[in-house]
Formats: sequence, structure tokens, C-alpha cells
Amino acid sequence: MPYTNLLFDLDGTLTDPKLGITKSVQHALGKMNISVASLEELNKFIGPPLRVSFKDFYQFDEAQIEAAVDYYREYFSVTGLFENAVFPGVREMLERLSCDPLMRLFIATSKPEVYAKQILEHYELSTYFEYICGSELDGARSAKVEIIGYLMENYNLDPDQTVMIGDRKHDIIGAHHQHIASIAVGFGYGSEEELTSEQPTHYVKSVEELSDFLSLNHHGG
Repeated sequence: MPYTNLLFDLDGTLTDPKLGITKSVQHALGKMNISVASLEELNKFIGPPLRVSFKDFYQFDEAQIEAAVDYYREYFSVTGLFENAVFPGVREMLERLSCDPLMRLFIATSKPEVYAKQILEHYELSTYFEYICGSELDGARSAKVEIIGYLMENYNLDPDQTVMIGDRKHDIIGAHHQHIASIAVGFGYGSEEELTSEQPTHYVKSVEELSDFLSLNHHGG
């Protein structure tokens, strides 16, 4: 059965948010008296929920996590949000898919919904999506499994026709938990090892490969 409900992750799948996210994390850590010389070290923050990353990578307690998130947003909400770029080929892919009346496109991101909407509007991508689903600013609904579940339930999506497309293991794990297919993309921030170890339904290496796959799959190719 072809996939007609396409759930796209945002960071590392449609856009490259590296500069904005890593500089926002660097700003937050600086306020917590932790110095990070290289932004490259902070690439691991791209994708997973922010609170989870501060806990996992810096062993922050609850109070420290909330302080770090507030500092992160000081920079991100003003500047970091737009230190971003749409991956080459993404706009054309979305244009082609959205021209098909049977296709339904959604965003499923752990990024706060308010920021995801601003980014997609800024880059003139928001009109391609039926709904942009992200987390709440207080951290509610930040796990990918919850975001996918929200879309499945509220938009009456048939699991057999729904696929989660993303570049980190959280996307694949969330899809498994909701019993839907997944497409791991190898051009984002998750390594091939990270992605394939979660056994995605499909694996593609480029935007072009993803675009071709989604078009062919729908036309029964």
C-alpha cells in the first residue's frame, strides 16, 4: 500500500539548523559557566528534545535544565531561529508532492511548535503542510512518539498509509512505537550506524533519493 500520509521531521530533514541550534546551546552553556570551544561538539543537540540533551550530555538536574532552556531561548528566539537553511532540493520535492491531491503532508518535530511554524513561514514552506506539529514550550509532547500519536489521532491517519521521515533514531523509534513505517534519511545529523541500528523500513542517502522514492512509491512504481 502506498504512503499517502507523510510525516516529516524538520531539523536535519528539511532544513539544516546547525548554526542556530549550536550557537544557542553555546550561549546557554556559557551562562551556566561551561565553555565550549567548538560548535561541532554541539551537533549532538540537533534532533532530540532539548531538555533530554541537557540531561544526557551535561547531567543537569531539573532546575539546571529549566535554566539552560531559558538561556537557550534567549538567543534562539531572536537570532538562532533564522540561522538555518533549507536543504537543496527540499522545496522542489515538497512542491511536487503537494501537487498530488491524495498526498497529505505534516511536520512532526520535537522543536516547539511556535518556532517550527515561524521557521517554515520564514522560508515559505508552511503552505505545503496540513499541520505543523511540535512540542509545547513547557516540554509537553516533546517525545517523537507523542507527536506522531497526536497526528495519527487528530488527523485520522491510517497507519498502513503513514510514514515518518527523519534523520535521527528518535524518528525511527517513534514510528516503531506507533506501528507505522519509517524512512531514515542519511543526509541529516544521525549517522548511518545510529539509523540502521533502529531498523527503519527504508533508508535513503540524499534529498533526491527521498523525492524519487516518495513519488515512485505513490505511483506504484
